[in-house]
Amino acid sequence: MSLQPTTLEELQEMVAANRSLLPVGGGTKPALSAASNGATRLDMSRLSGLIEYEPGEYTFTAYAGTPVRDIVAALAEHGQYLPFDPPLVERGATLGGVVAANTAGSGRYRYGGVRDFIIGVRFVDGRSQLVRGGGKVVKNAAGFDLPKFMVGSAGRFGAFVDLSFKVFPEPRAYVTLKAVFPGLGLVLGAISSLFTAPNEMDVLDLEPLADGRFSLIARLGGLSSALPGRIERLQSFLYAKTEAVSHEVIQAEADAALWQQVNAFAWVEDGLSLVKVPISPKRIPLLENVVHGLAPRRRYTAGGNIAWLAVSDIDSLDAVLNTVNLPGVVLFGPPGRPFIGPRPGVSLARRVKQALDPSGKFLEI
Repeated sequence: MSLQPTTLEELQEMVAANRSLLPVGGGTKPALSAASNGATRLDMSRLSGLIEYEPGEYTFTAYAGTPVRDIVAALAEHGQYLPFDPPLVERGATLGGVVAANTAGSGRYRYGGVRDFIIGVRFVDGRSQLVRGGGKVVKNAAGFDLPKFMVGSAGRFGAFVDLSFKVFPEPRAYVTLKAVFPGLGLVLGAISSLFTAPNEMDVLDLEPLADGRFSLIARLGGLSSALPGRIERLQSFLYAKTEAVSHEVIQAEADAALWQQVNAFAWVEDGLSLVKVPISPKRIPLLENVVHGLAPRRRYTAGGNIAWLAVSDIDSLDAVLNTVNLPGVVLFGPPGRPFIGPRPGVSLARRVKQALDPSGKFLEI
């Protein structure tokens, strides 16, 4: 069963009259958005559009069902962008879906993820009440930060109505450097060196290669006149301070095409599940040891702080993640099981859910 509100009032009426609700947007993350076990889909796609955009204030408010590509286009007209780099934009990801799933792309390395840019939220809770948190003014206030808490909530506390974000000026141009390393320890050493080096990178990713080597991918953004010198200094640093065996510079259209493919998770083969695992660089060797045969394709983003695993067997990965005490969120995969591995913070989330949704209108956490 699927419901499709077109107004706030309709949304409130639907929440009041139904149970086992699952708010959905563009359906780009099926493990989170596909209804199962009798759940009723709450299709938010008709609550769409920019409500307010103030380029001079670097803030906007939009309905939750707004496709992110529409936001990206509106911001680009004023030379602005979403620095946390939401993925699956061209596939139809919505603003509410990005917040509900807490999905940020490779570009989050420099400035942070969704929580660092969301400043306001309105949603309908399980009591059919409109709840507000934050606002358009970019400041920190004392007390509970509801907008940040709702990031990653997966539609369990209520249905987003609209969301407010701060944005940044977009770099005029980009260039990417790929460097190959003989082994994991060497590439992790290079990442550690880059953390303390004077290189302002927008992206710092790590990708295991089929031959056992590892590729470090760094992307720089800024004025086109300054990029050649910056990329040359980065190359010189890697040659002098690390054990890189080869470098490749990717520019212009090739650079844009590369990151469009990364944003779309084009490296994930059809039929495989995609799982996001928060991690730290020092724990990557442990994860690599236990998932090497289980996840044939893997990618580490945000300087090695997020692992993306493409797997065929969710049950086996669940067991492995529990063993190494790492939580996972399934984006592509079978419906009804979005969370695997241990779940830190779930007791707090359940207490908040009890306050916002005491009768269980939305799916359980």
